[in-house]
Amino acid sequence: MGYSIDPLSADCYEGTTCLINKLGITDERKLSQIETLITTAKCNDLEMNPIEGDFGFEHYKAIHRFIFEDLYDWAGEVRTVSISKKGTAFVDPESIDELADKIFTGLQNEKCYVGYEYEHYIDAIVDLYCKTNMLHPFREGNGRTQRVFLTQLIRHSGHEINFSTIDTDELMIATIQSANGVTDFLRNLLSNSIS
Repeated sequence: MGYSIDPLSADCYEGTTCLINKLGITDERKLSQIETLITTAKCNDLEMNPIEGDFGFEHYKAIHRFIFEDLYDWAGEVRTVSISKKGTAFVDPESIDELADKIFTGLQNEKCYVGYEYEHYIDAIVDLYCKTNMLHPFREGNGRTQRVFLTQLIRHSGHEINFSTIDTDELMIATIQSANGVTDFLRNLLSNSIS
C-alpha cells in the first residue's frame, strides 16, 4: 500500500488508513497480507488465462477488476481521490478518463507496437510504462495491474517479459526517476527483461 491520500481516510474504515474491503478486515497489515495472497493467485491465473481485449482502457480496467474483485467493491473503477506515493503526485481523478483515452487510443493507433524495430519498441514500452504509471487510475493495485497488462501486451506484440526477474527495489527507483523525467534506468531494466 503506502499511498498518501487526500483526504487520508478516504475509502477507509473510520479512524484508520485501512481500505474498506469485502472481507471486513480493519487491520492494515493483515489486509496487506491477505491482499498479497489473493492478488498473487489472481495474477498467476492471468499468466495462463489472460483477459481478452483490445488493449484499451476498458481492457485495463477489466484486468484490475479481475485481480481485486474479491477484495474491493470498486475493483475496476477509476479512483475518486487524489493519491501520491514516495513524492510522486499522480493524475488528478478528474483528468483520468481524458488522459486514459489519449494513452490507450494512441496505443491502439500504433497497433500495440506490433512489428516495431526493437530499439523503437523498447522506447514505446518505456513511454507507455511511464504514462500508465502517472495515470495511476485506481485507488490501489496500480502496479500489479500495469505489470499484467504490459506482460499481455508484450506477448501480443511477439515478445516476452518476465517481471519476476526485475528487482522490485530497482524497479521502484526506476519508476520514481521516470516520474521525474529520467528514464535511462527504467529503459535498462525493461530492455534487459524483454526478449
